[in-house]
Amino acid sequence: MSFELEPAYLKLQHEARVFARSIEPLAKEADESSEVHPGVLAALRKSGLCGLMVPAQHGGRSTRPDPLAICLVREALMATSSHADSLFALQGIGSYAITVAGSPEQRAQWLPRIARTEALAALALTEDNAGSDLKAVATELRVSDDRLVLKGSKSFISNGVSAAFFVVFAREGSGYSMVLVPAATPGVSVTPSPILIAPHVLGEIRFDNVLLPPDARVGKVGQGLELVLATLGIFRVSVAGAAVGLAQAALEEAVRHTRTRVQFGRPLAQLGAVAEMLADSHTEIEMVRLLTYRAASRAIDDPAAALHQSSMAKLAASEIASRVVDRCVQMMGRFGLIRHSKIERLYRQARAMRIYEGASEVLRLGIARELVRQVP
Repeated sequence: MSFELEPAYLKLQHEARVFARSIEPLAKEADESSEVHPGVLAALRKSGLCGLMVPAQHGGRSTRPDPLAICLVREALMATSSHADSLFALQGIGSYAITVAGSPEQRAQWLPRIARTEALAALALTEDNAGSDLKAVATELRVSDDRLVLKGSKSFISNGVSAAFFVVFAREGSGYSMVLVPAATPGVSVTPSPILIAPHVLGEIRFDNVLLPPDARVGKVGQGLELVLATLGIFRVSVAGAAVGLAQAALEEAVRHTRTRVQFGRPLAQLGAVAEMLADSHTEIEMVRLLTYRAASRAIDDPAAALHQSSMAKLAASEIASRVVDRCVQMMGRFGLIRHSKIERLYRQARAMRIYEGASEVLRLGIARELVRQVP
């Protein structure tokens, strides 16, 4: 067994880290904004990294989106800028249903623009009364004469105020379907969501009897839930990658502080309690990094079959990232509490990771259910 990344992945990891360093001067401003930062967007566009989200036949960088490659990029970006990480990730999260089930026309129209970061994508799932319980969605898609009619609203949609299109999850008859809705379609209205403790580009979207052509549907009637699960199969594990990057960045901030801050006649890093926190944090990050890379590797060939491992990786990495960054603030004392410092930004960003793309409690239910099923 080999636990080392192959040369192609190491090359991509280096590329992502170089890009992340290049946008570091913009990170503080971008990460505190609830709007797309033009400088970060322009840099991401120039980098070509979003080509990882699209198959090569539509202008992407590989045959198909590669979960491990996406993980490595998110790990590097999140260590520097949550804003850059979000812009990158959402290009895939918002377009993957088109990649796997879109019509040739939908793919030709949107995927090349996604790869070039000329259009921002959004996946519209969440509603006021449908968060973890996606089957509770009330947004309705129906057929009227020769048109599709979409009615309802979506809440806290990432990229909502900036996306060029939405892939919308809606109830259709007794099942669920997906439909592609350009943001400029008549009847679509978007307003900003409440600002979070760690600002994020979010929108509230209303569909007021939006009329769409029949070919706006993504995939088949009733295929919506399947497409949501397919998207999670690829991208849930990438949240774990981002969490690893955040935890590593927090630990490095703490190391820089504790090796130079002298108390009781020696550097903090040499005091027993602080050394213990540094060692525990380092060990836990390496544990979840390996778990994340393994889950992402398994998701390359069969994302659906690997969803169980992806869920474990996301649960473990997000929980450990919160634990590590909390320790790091503690080790840095009052310097860890300074508003808008990097460690303080990381502290706020870590908290959200235990909620989005599968809250920890919901993931635990699924993991336990699978464990019970597997044991003879």
